[in-house]
Amino acid sequence: MKIVLEVTFRMGGVSYRGHRWEGDALVFEFERLGDAFIQVLSRRNVEEEVEREPSAVIVELKTKEGGKIFEAVREGDVYRAMEP
Repeated sequence: MKIVLEVTFRMGGVSYRGHRWEGDALVFEFERLGDAFIQVLSRRNVEEEVEREPSAVIVELKTKEGGKIFEAVREGDVYRAMEP
Protein backbone atom coordinates (compact mmCIF):
# COMPACT_ATOMS: atom_id res chain seq x y z
CA MET A 1 0.00 0.00 0.00
CA LYS A 2 1.31 3.45 -0.91
CA ILE A 3 1.10 6.33 1.58
CA VAL A 4 1.46 9.84 0.15
CA LEU A 5 2.30 12.65 2.57
CA GLU A 6 2.25 16.34 1.63
CA VAL A 7 3.69 18.46 4.42
CA THR A 8 4.24 22.23 4.52
CA PHE A 9 7.04 23.58 6.70
CA ARG A 10 7.35 27.19 7.88
CA MET A 11 11.06 27.38 7.02
CA GLY A 12 13.38 25.83 4.44
CA GLY A 13 16.27 23.48 5.14
CA VAL A 14 14.20 20.39 5.96
CA SER A 15 15.55 16.92 5.14
CA TYR A 16 13.52 13.71 5.03
CA ARG A 17 15.09 10.95 7.14
CA GLY A 18 12.65 8.05 6.72
CA HIS A 19 9.68 6.52 8.47
CA ARG A 20 8.95 4.14 11.32
CA TRP A 21 5.97 2.51 12.99
CA GLU A 22 4.91 3.36 16.53
CA GLY A 23 2.20 0.83 17.21
CA ASP A 24 -0.34 1.34 14.42
CA ALA A 25 0.77 4.94 13.71
CA LEU A 26 3.14 5.69 10.83
CA VAL A 27 5.73 8.35 11.75
CA PHE A 28 7.54 10.32 9.04
CA GLU A 29 10.86 11.73 10.30
CA PHE A 30 12.24 15.08 9.13
CA GLU A 31 15.02 17.30 10.45
CA ARG A 32 16.16 20.93 10.26
CA LEU A 33 19.46 21.21 12.11
CA GLY A 34 21.35 24.22 10.73
CA ASP A 35 21.53 27.73 12.20
CA ALA A 36 19.80 29.97 9.64
CA PHE A 37 16.91 29.26 7.31
CA ILE A 38 14.82 31.15 4.81
CA GLN A 39 11.47 32.16 6.32
CA VAL A 40 9.36 30.78 3.50
CA LEU A 41 6.75 28.06 3.28
CA SER A 42 8.41 24.90 2.02
CA ARG A 43 6.35 21.94 0.78
CA ARG A 44 7.63 18.37 0.75
CA ASN A 45 5.92 15.38 -0.84
CA VAL A 46 6.91 11.90 0.32
CA GLU A 47 5.66 8.52 -0.90
CA GLU A 48 6.32 5.28 0.98
CA GLU A 49 5.22 1.71 0.39
CA VAL A 50 4.04 0.16 3.65
CA GLU A 51 2.60 -3.23 4.53
CA ARG A 52 -0.58 -2.04 6.27
CA GLU A 53 -3.00 0.87 6.70
CA PRO A 54 -1.90 3.22 9.51
CA SER A 55 -4.31 4.31 12.23
CA ALA A 56 -2.65 7.76 12.08
CA VAL A 57 0.11 9.50 10.14
CA ILE A 58 2.44 11.59 12.29
CA VAL A 59 5.14 14.08 11.23
CA GLU A 60 8.16 14.37 13.52
CA LEU A 61 10.45 17.35 12.90
CA LYS A 62 13.76 17.41 14.78
CA THR A 63 15.42 20.81 15.21
CA LYS A 64 18.30 22.23 17.23
CA GLU A 65 15.71 23.60 19.66
CA GLY A 66 14.14 20.16 20.18
CA GLY A 67 11.43 19.46 17.68
CA LYS A 68 7.77 19.30 16.86
CA ILE A 69 5.30 16.47 16.39
CA PHE A 70 2.05 16.97 14.50
CA GLU A 71 -0.56 14.80 12.82
CA ALA A 72 -1.46 14.65 9.14
CA VAL A 73 -5.09 14.68 8.00
CA ARG A 74 -6.26 12.32 5.29
CA GLU A 75 -7.80 14.04 2.27
CA GLY A 76 -8.74 11.42 -0.31
CA ASP A 77 -5.57 9.46 -1.16
CA VAL A 78 -3.19 12.03 0.37
CA TYR A 79 -2.25 12.85 3.95
CA ARG A 80 -1.66 16.59 4.49
CA ALA A 81 0.07 18.34 7.38
CA MET A 82 1.41 21.80 8.22
CA GLU A 83 4.11 22.71 10.69
CA PRO A 84 2.48 24.55 13.62
